Amino acid sequence: MALEAEGSENKLSVPDDDALDGPAPEAAVRGQRVLDLLDKAIDVQSALVRKNIVRARQRKPEATPAEVIRNLERMYVSALAGTGAAVGGAAAAPGVGTGIALALSAGEVLSSLELSALFALSIAEVHGVPIDEVERRRTIVMGIMLGGSGSATITKVAERTGQHWGRQVVAKVPAETLRQINKILGKHFITKYGTKQGIIVLGRAAPFGIGAVIGGGANAALAAMAVRAGRRAFGPPPTSWP
Repeated sequence: MALEAEGSENKLSVPDDDALDGPAPEAAVRGQRVLDLLDKAIDVQSALVRKNIVRARQRKPEATPAEVIRNLERMYVSALAGTGAAVGGAAAAPGVGTGIALALSAGEVLSSLELSALFALSIAEVHGVPIDEVERRRTIVMGIMLGGSGSATITKVAERTGQHWGRQVVAKVPAETLRQINKILGKHFITKYGTKQGIIVLGRAAPFGIGAVIGGGANAALAAMAVRAGRRAFGPPPTSWP
């Protein structure tokens, strides 16, 4: 009997293989899905950066970098707010069920990420910050979308002080350090951006008219935060084109 008890006790202390091989927690799956969408957005928009800058110079080919950056900021805020309002209005239209409303909003989340990635990478390009490596692109996009918390994380992990992390950190630190930074930024991104988007998605399913206001206003606030973060990240624009 003593041996049986001892065997039972030992058995209880050994982890179950099925438990180790079981499904990942739902929150972890959702979080990874957010990061996958972000990577997809960055990958798609990276090839469009120079076209976006050309578009910002369309009406004034001789525009200075400062003027182009202002145009990029206006284009981004307008596009993101417009997308949120359009989806909010459609999702809240009479006859649209909650399932369809949430599906529309889920599609708009990817559009928001793509617009934000394009904006952040375009600003970096105008400032002459290299965006040819995927880790640098991730740092730029997440750092700008996370605002103040993003910049604090980047400078702390990189062990560098001073303003304008976009120039001081992203352009100069080794790729291994960037991977460490991006791992931490990814956790913050899931928590902060994912939570905000969840609130916005539910808000867009509000009664007709209200959903459009919530969607447009929330997206405009996110865009304004990213614009401020971009200015802090890179500092004053170059005085001339390279």
